[in-house]
Amino acid sequence: MGSKRLEGKKILVTGGTGQVARPVAEALAEHNEVWCLGRFGTPGVEDELRARGITTFRWDMDDLGEEAYRDLPTDFTHVVHSAVRRGEDGDFNAAVEVNSVACGRLMTHCRTAEAFLFVSTGALYKRRTLDHKYTETDPVDGVADWLPAYPVGKIAAEGTVRAFAQVLGLPTTIARLNIAYGPGGYGGVPMLYFKRMLAGEPIPVPVEGQNWCSLLYTDDLVAQVPRLWEAAATPATLVNWGGDESVGITDCVRYLEELTGIEAKLVPSEVTRETYQFDPTLRRELTGPCTVGWREGIRRTLQALYPEHLKG
Repeated sequence: MGSKRLEGKKILVTGGTGQVARPVAEALAEHNEVWCLGRFGTPGVEDELRARGITTFRWDMDDLGEEAYRDLPTDFTHVVHSAVRRGEDGDFNAAVEVNSVACGRLMTHCRTAEAFLFVSTGALYKRRTLDHKYTETDPVDGVADWLPAYPVGKIAAEGTVRAFAQVLGLPTTIARLNIAYGPGGYGGVPMLYFKRMLAGEPIPVPVEGQNWCSLLYTDDLVAQVPRLWEAAATPATLVNWGGDESVGITDCVRYLEELTGIEAKLVPSEVTRETYQFDPTLRRELTGPCTVGWREGIRRTLQALYPEHLKG
């Protein structure tokens, strides 16, 4: 099952300046009409998107009224909703309301689309053992000590997306994302750890064992989006969206040491940035296998963002 190329479609992307959606938007813009919604707070980013042929539309998901969508076309064929209020301020009610209402508004506005893709998170799963491989039927509880409001807002948004998919008859996929990384943006979580290594800062790791994840390289993420749209249905299709390989975060950091010669200060801690590894069975059925292994992906990302630190 190779990658599926979309052509001649009208695509709406939220969160289009971020690590996940921006490379998707830029890739799709080569053969489609792509609109990116956002605040575009980073200087120059709106011009960069426009230079790639993307139409930008000023939008703040915190604006819960209909007027935020008034001048936005309704004839989009495909939507990927990646924008999120993460809840760094600790306001659970705001995270629930903003994320839910934004989903409802977008889905209603784009109710004639062929497919709607909502980017959720694996952080909402009820924590099992560190090496448990989560499937789509595992229980959720929305507990994440490192950012408590984030998974709660995602659970609320998933409920909204499920409801509107059926009420509107809008074919939908809910993709619970693992860790996306690659040369774009800040590089993803592995590069956050590398920045800590460069600064000599401690990296919290579990007291026993290690956190596991399913890293998803940018090239694979971009290639899989059309397949996830193709899988959209009512009721909504639910799938864990991660890479094929299980990756230990400690192993990942040790590999960064190997590639750069820079020491990582691993500190056992009761609270770490918890990650989750996925059983990739269903996602592989929908999208086909990934093409970039995690070690090669890490090396490519370092080469793009920190070439001066790469040995050899």
